[in-house]
Amino acid sequence: MHRVFAAFLFLSLALMRPALAQEAAWVQIEAHPSLTTAQQRASQFAGRLADVNGFALGGGWYGIALGPYSRPDAERVLRVYRLQGQIPQDSYVVDSGNFGQKFWPVGDSALTTQAVPQTQASPEAQVTQAEPQPEPQPADETPAEARRSERLLSADERRALQVALKAAGVYASSIDGAFGRGTRAAMSDWQIARGYEPTGVLTTRQRQALMDEYNAPLISVGMRAHTDDRAGIAMQMPMDAVRFSKYESPFAHYDAASDLGARVLLISQPGDRATLYGLYDIMQTLEIVPLEGPRSRKGDSFTLEGRGRGIVSYTEATLKAGQIKGFTLIWPEGDEDRRSRVLTEMQASFQRLDGVLDPGAGANAPQSVDLVSGLAVRKPKRSRSGFYIDAAGTVLTTAEAVQGCTRITLDHEYPAQVAALDEAAGLAVLRPEVPLAPMAVARLRPGAPRLQSDVAVSGYSYGGVLGAPTLTFGTVADLKGLQGEEGLTRLALAPLPGDAGGPVLDTGGGLLGVLLPAASNGQRLPGDVSFAADVGVVRAMLAEAGVTIGEEAQTGTPLPPDDLSKLALGMTVLVGCWD
Repeated sequence: MHRVFAAFLFLSLALMRPALAQEAAWVQIEAHPSLTTAQQRASQFAGRLADVNGFALGGGWYGIALGPYSRPDAERVLRVYRLQGQIPQDSYVVDSGNFGQKFWPVGDSALTTQAVPQTQASPEAQVTQAEPQPEPQPADETPAEARRSERLLSADERRALQVALKAAGVYASSIDGAFGRGTRAAMSDWQIARGYEPTGVLTTRQRQALMDEYNAPLISVGMRAHTDDRAGIAMQMPMDAVRFSKYESPFAHYDAASDLGARVLLISQPGDRATLYGLYDIMQTLEIVPLEGPRSRKGDSFTLEGRGRGIVSYTEATLKAGQIKGFTLIWPEGDEDRRSRVLTEMQASFQRLDGVLDPGAGANAPQSVDLVSGLAVRKPKRSRSGFYIDAAGTVLTTAEAVQGCTRITLDHEYPAQVAALDEAAGLAVLRPEVPLAPMAVARLRPGAPRLQSDVAVSGYSYGGVLGAPTLTFGTVADLKGLQGEEGLTRLALAPLPGDAGGPVLDTGGGLLGVLLPAASNGQRLPGDVSFAADVGVVRAMLAEAGVTIGEEAQTGTPLPPDDLSKLALGMTVLVGCWD
């Protein structure tokens, strides 16, 4: 299917290309420090995509790109292929100025700088042709001159060269700045791999090429020093990938400036340890901090890392002299090498300057319950209701509430696992990962309710927006389903989707059943028609799950409305289903 769509896409692009030549644009999809690896990857891409090309990028790196196209066509190709998953998500559009000598297709050494159709050899023909080898580079210094220039290096510069050699995969010893036998052998290996004479002593130009190669991930995102005077922070930042957007205390927002999708937040606010810990808790509710990842809070600092939903997020903040300062780096998944280099540079260069961001900054920005300082609050994909059935915090809810969840929470805070699932009955039992102490637990009502008797459903009608459950009142309309199904109680009651899984209570607070979600079979029933799994079904399901059933409710005197509300509040819990 993808190949058919791709053929249609590129036929459309060919028809859309203007008659007049224009500056070419390319979709760069990968870069590698090894020519052999780059050739292999180019061959693999050429087996399923059109217009695959490979170019030297400088500094010992080799890029794979699709093109050439006009810029609008390149952006369309980028969008479609990323949507299909055909190319990495961090691919981006570049112009011809980024490229040097062409190494793919094999035998095509000229760089096409105009947006014209490409003629491409078949992948089979490409594989069988000889691979080009790097041409020997002329020496810029003799070995004696190279040694003399080497002696002028500082200790930090010598260690930096060893770090770069290690990153290139040719050095495995300690980073000590001493150029002994191991370092010389690594230099020689690097020279051979890059087409230089293997002298074991790097010339000035070769040292620069090695460091450019090592720093290519930083160069590609414009890593450079940046000072934010209002936030009182100076540090190295990827300024070609992000640009300043706004201040909303306690954050200075630097939003994405390229297709990479990276973002940076500078954290700056006055406060004490309680403020710092509050920030730690708030950050974990935001979409930019995915749930999976290590978290650490010690003394006057914290770190947070989150991975998921296509991003990797890292946050650190420290309290000093009544000021909390730090940063958050948000990066796309699948670009770990570059992300780790950028993060290391940001951590090493972070400086606290005088001043702190005004707590009133951004006070006039649009407000929303779903935003905290301009950042979206993480929300579950589905919120339903449930209720406690024992003193350890075991919860009964509907099967629909937990379908397709990668993570389940109670009241947004407490992780829970599915302990039992009865799809036929439409019920599920959840056990919190840490035992809880509920204020109240459900008590099963003995016997069947009377027709037309009053009932109330306790549930999070609005998905937890109100912070507490609400009561929806109605009556018992029938003791079976519309087609005579046993185990169902039909209610004359108009709940909302978030109420599903909530307890159906009589006026004395006894449990009559569990509210089931609206039917998904295409039927459209009147708004005040709903159904509950009755007490008999609940008993059987809990017995099968090995859950001890608490004492039964006593039938008789109705509870005052306030007492019924307190009972419902104590037993009802918000069930969150997360991606």
